[in-house]
Amino acid sequence: MLFKRHKSVIYDLVLERAFLVVAFASVMVLFLIMLFLFKEGIPVFETVTVDDFLLGTEWYPTSEPARFGAFPLIIASLFVTMIACVVAIPLSLSIAIYLSELAQPVLREIIKPTIEIIASIPSVVIGFFGMVVVAPFLQDQFNLDTGLNAFNASIMLAFMAIPTIASISEDAISSVPMELKEASYALGANKWQTIFHITLPASLSGIWTAIILGISRVIGETMVVLMVAGGATTLPTSIFDPVRPLTANIAAEMAEAPYQSDHYHALFAIGIILFVITFIFNILADYLSNKYKFKEN
Repeated sequence: MLFKRHKSVIYDLVLERAFLVVAFASVMVLFLIMLFLFKEGIPVFETVTVDDFLLGTEWYPTSEPARFGAFPLIIASLFVTMIACVVAIPLSLSIAIYLSELAQPVLREIIKPTIEIIASIPSVVIGFFGMVVVAPFLQDQFNLDTGLNAFNASIMLAFMAIPTIASISEDAISSVPMELKEASYALGANKWQTIFHITLPASLSGIWTAIILGISRVIGETMVVLMVAGGATTLPTSIFDPVRPLTANIAAEMAEAPYQSDHYHALFAIGIILFVITFIFNILADYLSNKYKFKEN
């Protein structure tokens, strides 16, 4: 018996150390990636000021002199992300509420796995669908010069975000203790009053986390916006204008940028902007998750 107990202690200790090593290695890899990103991106500010880079409206890396104004790219990323969120968040929450509170168990067992399978569709397939189906439809219906624009990209990005937001939100809503709902019914509330005044507020922590994760996927997506956003490095004035988000610009130009050139460093500086935006979203997700965490007394 003593040998078995000693063996169990050694096993637990080895397992604990192994997980510690893996966790430390993961953090170090991420830290080294961040260092490399900043090392390659910061040199561009020797030829262009931070203000000109962030607020400049012209991106012409091959002109003489080269102009690296990333403001249209930043606005394009935020623009398509905002439109995608307006589409994706209400639909995702509606799906989550239906699956957790209204759907029959048989339907839930069919619909939720289907939604999760949709999340695994490669982004290039979604981009191809946007090019050959959605773009001609938008062009014909709205009499546009091109169907490859910010609205097309936003719809495709919303389609990609919906499975993530809906699935995580459904898990959060389903985890609300049944005692809360029963107490609400006992006080005379109906199903919809219970959903909106009890269930959703109690699950806000998980819902906010789902929304932030969905937004992070949208703003970090590359292939879809590269294929269907239009590729114009200009400030959008309409949802039907072609745009080029930050990720699409990196993907489109990195192969053409000479190594260690100003253009090369400028593209890494765009990567720094994406890193900062993603970092802010992660901090926001952690803050909202803790702020609205349900605490059972």
